Amino acid sequence: MSATNVWRVVLISLLLSPWVWAQSGNQSTTTCNLDDGRQVYLRYTPVSAKEKVQNGKPWAPGGTAMTLFTEAQLSLGSSLIPIGAYTVYPIPAKGNWSIAVNKNVTAGTAYDDKQDLARSVMETAQVESASDVLEVAFAHVGNRCTLRVYIGKSASFVDFNAK
Repeated sequence: MSATNVWRVVLISLLLSPWVWAQSGNQSTTTCNLDDGRQVYLRYTPVSAKEKVQNGKPWAPGGTAMTLFTEAQLSLGSSLIPIGAYTVYPIPAKGNWSIAVNKNVTAGTAYDDKQDLARSVMETAQVESASDVLEVAFAHVGNRCTLRVYIGKSASFVDFNAK
């Protein structure tokens, strides 16, 4: 590669760095550490509780689907999720929320239920203290990672079990 091309690459990298940083800077990650050292991660955008969610419609907080990375085969309900990366869509409802794990991880693409690998009802409850921002966390017991999603006064939970 000539010196001119090297400088072009360096210049383009410098110019794009702030944009790339800004795109990834508003993401948060929660991790579940399994007893055998494998991990399950979920990356999400911690949006304001004022963001409008529609009952029965898959939700991508901040316009970006949550992303699940798993180093272990998981079960969600009766479905198996192989090791890999997936998008995750909470589906709000007046009663219990649901969650969909989708095979399509291409950034910026619309949700397609035909790409769902797993779907499960979440246990949902109302909490006394409202959360101003979307909070997502894993609770870990043995081979189980319980995904917890809090927004406003809604708290939803679902178990991912490692195989």
